[in-house]
Amino acid sequence: MTTPHPSRVLMVLPKRDFDPSEAAVTWLILARKDHRITFATPDGQPATADPLMLSGEGLDLWGRIPVLRKIKCLGLVLRANAAARRAYAQMQNDPAFLRPVDYSSLRVVDYDGLVLPGGHWSRGMRQYLEDSVLQRFVGDFFDAGKPVAAICHGVVLAARSKSTRTGRSVLYGRKTTALTWQLEKAAWSTMKFFGRVWDPDYYRTYTEVAGEPEGYRGVQAEVTRALASAADFCDVPKHCADQFRKATGMFRDDLKDARPAWVVRDGLYVSARWPGDAHSFAETFAAVLAEHPGHR
Repeated sequence: MTTPHPSRVLMVLPKRDFDPSEAAVTWLILARKDHRITFATPDGQPATADPLMLSGEGLDLWGRIPVLRKIKCLGLVLRANAAARRAYAQMQNDPAFLRPVDYSSLRVVDYDGLVLPGGHWSRGMRQYLEDSVLQRFVGDFFDAGKPVAAICHGVVLAARSKSTRTGRSVLYGRKTTALTWQLEKAAWSTMKFFGRVWDPDYYRTYTEVAGEPEGYRGVQAEVTRALASAADFCDVPKHCADQFRKATGMFRDDLKDARPAWVVRDGLYVSARWPGDAHSFAETFAAVLAEHPGHR
């Protein structure tokens, strides 16, 4: 179903290692509604998704052994599902994806909405999260009062972006969710004991240093420190409907089943936790764009 008022949507990506589900599922849903999507990367060259999240190879205990790595157990469970992989293959053929703009050329006036996907592998994600040019742009976009959607580590980018009006994080005073410590720790523990034991921090973009409590550098803790109140970080309530489906990380949503998803909307800002929320995340943001179509 298309929208009568398509918006100009910007999706910013790191050079490498972004999550294919969060980016491609969101792209596909917005594109099907005729929104015009522009991509941005640090150097204006096409981005590349995290290869482990596409193939699943290298996530199992035997993942360093050349022949055995093709045998996937955990890899089949943890990688992007079939729908997300199909969406990523389609996105790779989008002329806009193949010709992104660079961060330094971004202007808030050129776009009606902004999408901040996530990922976790530190090789590519740290550059994305720490880019000062991108942080300034995100801060200005929030200050302009335009719709923004952030998922997983994309919420960290938002948390690190400051309003020029207040000098605080743009998320200060807002309700948000992000990758929860429960989900992050579960993935981390799986790698430490059953998966990439030679690279146990694969699921941790940042890890704690001496003297810091476990989880201090996790996504939930960092985002919470940027908020006006710890209560503004919204996790799945213990007694909500479908709490088990939403909280365990064992289920993913799709266009026909939103029960596993947990998405938080605060005005024009939409946030979600992980790839399992991607369809509901994109549909919620599409609804925001429809309500606030922006410049024509």
